[in-house]
Amino acid sequence: MDFFPDRAFVRLRNRAYGTYLYADDDGAGVILKPQRGSLQTAWQVHRVWRHDRIYILLHSAAYGRYLAVSRVTMWVDTRHHANLTVQGVYETPEQDDVLWEAAYVDNVHVVMLQASHRLLRASTQNTTFFRYVFVDHPGHYYGTMMHWTVESIPARPLPCPSAFPIPVPTDQNATSARMILYRRADDYGNVNPLSRRRCKFFGYSLLRLRAHLASLLKEPIHRITLCVRAGSQGRPTPLVIDLPSNHQNMEIIVLTTLSPAALALCHPDVDAQ
Repeated sequence: MDFFPDRAFVRLRNRAYGTYLYADDDGAGVILKPQRGSLQTAWQVHRVWRHDRIYILLHSAAYGRYLAVSRVTMWVDTRHHANLTVQGVYETPEQDDVLWEAAYVDNVHVVMLQASHRLLRASTQNTTFFRYVFVDHPGHYYGTMMHWTVESIPARPLPCPSAFPIPVPTDQNATSARMILYRRADDYGNVNPLSRRRCKFFGYSLLRLRAHLASLLKEPIHRITLCVRAGSQGRPTPLVIDLPSNHQNMEIIVLTTLSPAALALCHPDVDAQ
């Protein structure tokens, strides 16, 4: 029984509350939300071999960032504190804050164990941090707050129509800028690590970003497809929704539309029942 085959799409639903592990709009936080059909509740599996065992990594189908444990701690109740989960980058092969294992409770539920021998759990209800997700020591009993239902999401060759960004004439917050680090890939998705270029981009509109990069590359906009990559060890994720609401740098891999690399991209069918 394997709920996490490599490159599969999954949702993690908390058994206690019935809400889903959700990549927050800011591109940094991880919370619980009930939106089952959102791209931000979809995670793609990335399996790696480390220390003579296989680990599971999960990167967001929305923003490409990896489920990671933060160094930031918060009081989760009156007894103790725990570490927050975040959307992080996968930058080095030795990095362990993105490594997870699944311990099976039954044929439906798992406990997600972090490489630091701690577990993924929801917060206690009716607390200030109710929607937050923590990595906590296994010495305490958290009941079904530490159980996760793994829901498999079928893949499809094109994004769901509900995921497409809505065209807007201008960004409301066009004064806020982020640095876009971009590379042009060949037809098979290969990139020259020394070919990285950068540009400053204002706002959050994916359509405007695509037009801006097409202009810089002197290519028709319909000829390029954008992927986001979270760190040098991260896998490219198709970018099909507007940018997160933070202003952190983003690494973009530019593919040729209808090239073998672009045609090989998969998207989660978040509308499937």
